[in-house]
Amino acid sequence: MTPPRFSIVIPCYNHGAYVGEAVESVRRLGRSDLECVVVDDGSTESATLERIDALEREGVRVMRQANLGLARARNAGIAATQGEIVIPLDADNRLRGSLLDRAGQLLSANPAVGVVYGDAEFFGERTGRWVVGPFERFRLIEWNYIDACAAYRREVWERNGGYDPNMPVMGLEDWDFWLGACRQGWVFDYVPEITFEYRVRSDSMIRSTSGHEAAVACYVARKHAALYRDVLWHWHREGGTLRRVARLLLGLARARRRRGKRAL
Repeated sequence: MTPPRFSIVIPCYNHGAYVGEAVESVRRLGRSDLECVVVDDGSTESATLERIDALEREGVRVMRQANLGLARARNAGIAATQGEIVIPLDADNRLRGSLLDRAGQLLSANPAVGVVYGDAEFFGERTGRWVVGPFERFRLIEWNYIDACAAYRREVWERNGGYDPNMPVMGLEDWDFWLGACRQGWVFDYVPEITFEYRVRSDSMIRSTSGHEAAVACYVARKHAALYRDVLWHWHREGGTLRRVARLLLGLARARRRRGKRAL
């Protein structure tokens, strides 16, 4: 039997109110070249457990584990799938078929491309389009701007060693993952199309990272020090503004002082 080309992995922790929409967005694609798995990361809410049980009865593949965090949930789901192209989908978001269409084309056309990402449409507490923009290494080392819902080769995940469960703040594992892919030399291809729908919630995980930027900046700067040095050197050689470099270095220095640890 031919393995699926795409693996959609949906981690879920107490998101029973939304996970059904995420799964339905995958079902609506009507594609035979994908597999989808929901990873229950130790949910405790009865409503979530009931919803996941219902999805399993409907034929959705479900994996269950103790509450080990987002990185380990994604890793477990990816390890249990076979697709050559992986797409993580948060349980409160919705997927669009354009991501699979464009990723399939671009990854087939160029073996150097490892990651394909696009724009998003906001829904929930905010509407409008999130225009992400073309890939820029300097922008990525400043802070993450690429959502988890992108398509990448399984080899990217393998060479990265998966998502890092030791990130000091949950919710920014994506940033570390993209930095690792960049360090490995993979090309990021931007598609100026809406490829997924992003639910805006007042209690979203990414908002809970506010105030922890210093911890994250120190961690990623140490882990990806060689990438930071390379990007800064090339930026300077290509005539990039020293003000922008100074701002980044000053921010890292302040983060280092706040943490009491060496960043670079």
